[in-house]
Amino acid sequence: MTTTSVAQVESGRALRAPARGRRLRRRATLIGWSFILPNFLGFALFTLIPVIAALGLSFMSWDAYNPPKWIGLANFTRLAHDPLFWAALQNTVLYAVGHVPLTLALSLGLALLLNRKLKGIQFFRVAIFFPYISSLVAIAIVWNLLFDPSTGPINALLTHLGVANPPGWTSSTTWALPAVIITSVWKDMGYYMILFLAGLQAVPGELYEAAAVDGANAWHKFWNVTVPGLRPTTFFVLVILTVSSFKVFDLIFVMTEGGPGRATLVLSQLIYQDGILNGQFGYSSAISLVLFVMVLVITLFQYRLQNRRQD
Repeated sequence: MTTTSVAQVESGRALRAPARGRRLRRRATLIGWSFILPNFLGFALFTLIPVIAALGLSFMSWDAYNPPKWIGLANFTRLAHDPLFWAALQNTVLYAVGHVPLTLALSLGLALLLNRKLKGIQFFRVAIFFPYISSLVAIAIVWNLLFDPSTGPINALLTHLGVANPPGWTSSTTWALPAVIITSVWKDMGYYMILFLAGLQAVPGELYEAAAVDGANAWHKFWNVTVPGLRPTTFFVLVILTVSSFKVFDLIFVMTEGGPGRATLVLSQLIYQDGILNGQFGYSSAISLVLFVMVLVITLFQYRLQNRRQD
């Protein structure tokens, strides 16, 4: 009798165990969804749906007052013959070519310099990071004053050093884009310095000790220990920097408004002008689609390059 009861209890437990496991898995799934659902809804509402809408609008003509009209590839045909688009594309690429390597090199250099246990080192880290959290408008105005060809301290210093014809900076079609790049690098390098500092502190100190035992000098330690140890951080910084460089808008809009002439006109500003100011939402969507594809291709190329290095 006792043996039969025990067998029945064990059989009941065996039947209840899968049901309990399913309830636990369902509960864990619901908890997981409760964490990611708000973020996913925000992404879908403010990013995914607008991107899909822009994709559709790029094949239409729409001024926000009349119903959208399907025009096929007409926006892309117009874009291919638009000199403003090509000027903006050239400036965007030049800005990225100047901004990405300079910011990468300076932020890495600052991180190496400030990755030391010195008294007051926190002050210098905060001071370099501070421009990143400062008002962009204030930064643009201050740098416009610094770059002023007549009264700015930069040209005064260059004249004092013997430069006969200092640059016109933001009033010059030649120097306006370099002036914007300098300002942007100064603003962003503090943020990327923090990322490199975190990466440097994750490199095991035993590797440097082993390199020192092998007789490696400072350059060999940097090239054979620091650079490989920072590879994941460098890849992340490179991707984020590239994407932000191709999306630049606010700093240029405040400093130069795309001028003088077309000297600092970039694709983001051209999208704003054609879409918001001129009401050509279809055409501006076509430009934004081209910009999206460019950034996507470059990012995929960087991912592939990174994977090849890891292999």
